[in-house]
Amino acid sequence: MTGEEKGLLGSEYYTDHPVFPLASTMVDLNTDMVGRTDKDHEGKGDYVYVIGSDKLSSELHTILQNANQKYTQMDLDFRYNDPEDPNRFYYRSDHYNFAKHSIPVAFFFNGVHDDYHGPGDEVDKIEFPKMEKRARLVFYTAWDLANRDKRIVVDSNKK
Repeated sequence: MTGEEKGLLGSEYYTDHPVFPLASTMVDLNTDMVGRTDKDHEGKGDYVYVIGSDKLSSELHTILQNANQKYTQMDLDFRYNDPEDPNRFYYRSDHYNFAKHSIPVAFFFNGVHDDYHGPGDEVDKIEFPKMEKRARLVFYTAWDLANRDKRIVVDSNKK
């Protein structure tokens, strides 16, 4: 077992002791488990779950959707973005420690599968073309953000 499985210790430590001031951190784009397909999407087109992109910044949410429309045309599934979702994925990954500090986040996730966080989750089961397309969406979103003249707005507080 690694430290990751004991909680969000690494991101908590970083946000408490940042290398770069949190006031200079525009956004956190988090990818975790983006190389597989969950049961709800088996046999369907390309997809990725996106969690949190609208919780602190409507602008981040729009930038993400525009990048997807222009470059990757995937199904962006926001079902886990619901605050009432019993899985509470928004609160269970490293981006959350940034959101607690009012830094907008987007969490990219492929959903749960039979090997989720288990010993059977081996590299030979990764679907690299799907993972690559999801990574491109994150890249194009980051590229847009990095090339803006101004920071994106923080216009909500749905931590």
